[in-house]
Amino acid sequence: MSDPTIQTFCCHHSGNNLDMAVKIMNEFNTDSYNTVCLTSAAIGIIGAIYQIIPSPVDPEKTQKWHTFSSIRGRRIIIWLAVADLFASLGVLIRSSLWLRYKNIMPMPNDDVSVLFCSIISAWTQYFYTATWFWTLFYAIDTWLTLKGRDSHPVLYHSVSWGVPAATTSIGLSILYLPDATCHNLTSLTAALIKVLPNYFATYLTIAIVMIVNPIMYMKAGKDAEVAVALPLAQFTSKERKLVDALRCKFFLINMVFYVCWLPNLVNGILLWTMWFNMPVKVIISIWYIMALMNPLQALLNALVYRSWKGNQKCCSFNFFNKSRKSNLPQEYSPLLGSVPVPSRLQLKPIKSSINTYATL
Repeated sequence: MSDPTIQTFCCHHSGNNLDMAVKIMNEFNTDSYNTVCLTSAAIGIIGAIYQIIPSPVDPEKTQKWHTFSSIRGRRIIIWLAVADLFASLGVLIRSSLWLRYKNIMPMPNDDVSVLFCSIISAWTQYFYTATWFWTLFYAIDTWLTLKGRDSHPVLYHSVSWGVPAATTSIGLSILYLPDATCHNLTSLTAALIKVLPNYFATYLTIAIVMIVNPIMYMKAGKDAEVAVALPLAQFTSKERKLVDALRCKFFLINMVFYVCWLPNLVNGILLWTMWFNMPVKVIISIWYIMALMNPLQALLNALVYRSWKGNQKCCSFNFFNKSRKSNLPQEYSPLLGSVPVPSRLQLKPIKSSINTYATL
């Protein structure tokens, strides 16, 4: 998993039982924890590879829809999956070696373990931070597409790879340098200066995505209503079905991110507000949840970002109004894969809006 708390375990420990980290580790079954990390990371790698592999496309639909603009969403999804793949690989390697050598907490003279732990933690943190930015830019690019605006791939790559490099290197450098002793701090001020920057860099990015993405998808849903109703200047139950299917997908994308990363925020809040009265069992339970859900982001993303089939229940009825039903002819939708679209809608006149995505 990716969390600043686990990254502090890379620091040297004196073995002093008064150290809160040592108290927590005395009640912490590291073997079972690393087994959970190892299993979820392996599943996450499979999910990321599945996401990267191109999905089969009907040749007729390829000729009709797969223009340069129609695959821009797919390219963002691929880079998101690549970052997920490398992040899960980092968790897999770290958990495997911790299970093998049992040295999750380096002692004062164990410089090799400190070096390994800090490098693999930086690797994992970097790529998970990149996934957060790609998740953010996918939502932004979806909204830009429905507004008929151009994508900005150079900006997306610069921010998604550059900002994580800066935040990870600065946060972990402050934490580990010069001698990787972040547990023997003598004052609250020293703790804030040494430990807080890494927490801030991590949790601020997660919080931004949690706030901005729902807003962007709400705006995209409203723009989709306009794009669908515009050709015939009407918005009947059939148009509503298409928009509700799109909102269903937006909802699931947001839900996956919250399920995977909300435990990390809760963990950080508890640690910084209850450090001197730590609910150890609660903290350890949250660590297990993070160990399971953080790497599983890759698999869950593969489920919600891929093209949806017409028999998906969530998209086969009005997601926000289940009482209305209608039988629609099957027609390909570039936004939802093969979700039914009213056959009378002529989407070509709104080239810059809804028909620019082969998959969302």
